[in-house]
Amino acid sequence: MTTREKFFARLALEEAVLITVHATRGSVPREQGAWMAVFSQGAVGTIGGGHLEFEATAQARERLLGLPGGEGEPVQRFALGPSLGQCCGGEVHLRFERVSAADIALLQARLAAKLYPVALFGGGHVGHALVRVLAPLPLQVSWIDSRDEVFPVGLPSNVSCEHSDPVQAAVAQLAPHSRVLIMSFSHAEDLEVVAACLKRQRLQADLPYVGLIGSKTKWATFRHRLEARGFTPQELAHITCPIGIPGIAGKEPEVIAVAVAAQILQTLPAHSARRGHTKGQD
Repeated sequence: MTTREKFFARLALEEAVLITVHATRGSVPREQGAWMAVFSQGAVGTIGGGHLEFEATAQARERLLGLPGGEGEPVQRFALGPSLGQCCGGEVHLRFERVSAADIALLQARLAAKLYPVALFGGGHVGHALVRVLAPLPLQVSWIDSRDEVFPVGLPSNVSCEHSDPVQAAVAQLAPHSRVLIMSFSHAEDLEVVAACLKRQRLQADLPYVGLIGSKTKWATFRHRLEARGFTPQELAHITCPIGIPGIAGKEPEVIAVAVAAQILQTLPAHSARRGHTKGQD
């Protein structure tokens, strides 16, 4: 279940105070639009952690419970200096609003995150581990396999499963600008999916990342076979193999999944407001 799904499920049962980053200046933990929801017990989401979040949570709970001092301006300024014990040096303007089940429809549209499409070919061990890692990220995952029985139940709403036989036929229907990960149960299938991606890239140039699981030896074999099909060295240079950020040596599915997810995140456009500190780096 995603953070948004957790929020709406709980909001259907009890009121909350929604805290949204309304504006920022300088180096700050989170970008404009980041949010968290404070309930009478506990919270969902984050505006960056640290003392800022502690103070904002306390103020939200005062508003929620109607405690003295809980009625203030809807937008509050927080300077991230000595008074908050944070050395970011910037300032954050937070909006506080009381919300309930009646607001869910409007909030679903307002809090909808931009999701970047990822196509994952392969329902093996690494594929399963990858879906678990990718699901909480700002991604819309299309999980594709020629075997229909490999997909688990109870997947998050941003993960959709597709049975495609032959599996490479799904490439033509991928969302524009999809990041593609290829790790089927068969090297023959992998080769056909890579070839289909290269053909689409030749015609549309709309797949910014195509990654193939495997060793350098596997890619050398694939390269020769793809060259024999007429693909140029420039076209083949678009394929990433092996996949995953360098320097991570483990071969366990979960380790590979983390390395690959990090590489996918590196391909996403940087939000201008995220060039300062991020959560956990303040």
